[in-house]
Amino acid sequence: MSAAARWRRGWWSGAARRSSPNHGPRPDGAAIELLLLHSISLPPGEYGGDSIERLFTNRLDWAAHPYYATIRGLEVSSHFVIRRDGRALQFVSCERRAWHAGRSSWRGRENCNDFSIGIELEGLEGEPFEDVQYVTLARLVDALARRYPLHAMAGHEHVAPGRKRDPGPGFDWARVRALPATAGWDFPEM
Repeated sequence: MSAAARWRRGWWSGAARRSSPNHGPRPDGAAIELLLLHSISLPPGEYGGDSIERLFTNRLDWAAHPYYATIRGLEVSSHFVIRRDGRALQFVSCERRAWHAGRSSWRGRENCNDFSIGIELEGLEGEPFEDVQYVTLARLVDALARRYPLHAMAGHEHVAPGRKRDPGPGFDWARVRALPATAGWDFPEM
């Protein structure tokens, strides 16, 4: 299958579709230039449940866990989530502006949601990610690089320093820098 055939209106055929309402239009003329990596687990440190999907689709039961009271009413979503078992989920078309970065800046440019694609890795800051997550991430990065004018990759911690810490020190930046699709890309200083 060609790289173009893997996309339909910003949806990648390599991911299970889970539509989130938490998105909006990108500004006119905004080029998609940045891949922005995050980590998430709900509740923190617990993996495998459906809480991330529920959060991103505004169906999370705020009373189901004490931690959820601290994020009550949050309306967020990334474009993609890569689960611990390597499964990829897509919540927002890449043509749309997902609500994943919040107040952010990359290389002096504000509002990273406008020009980025958000990828969440199921995990916790400081803990290592699974090998199979890197395999899926490599496939996704390759597909995205063939489709969009991407030329940079950063973590949430790099675009919102002091406010965010993900994906954190457990993420293997050297591994993604070595991907053929990211050759010549701009990365944060390590």
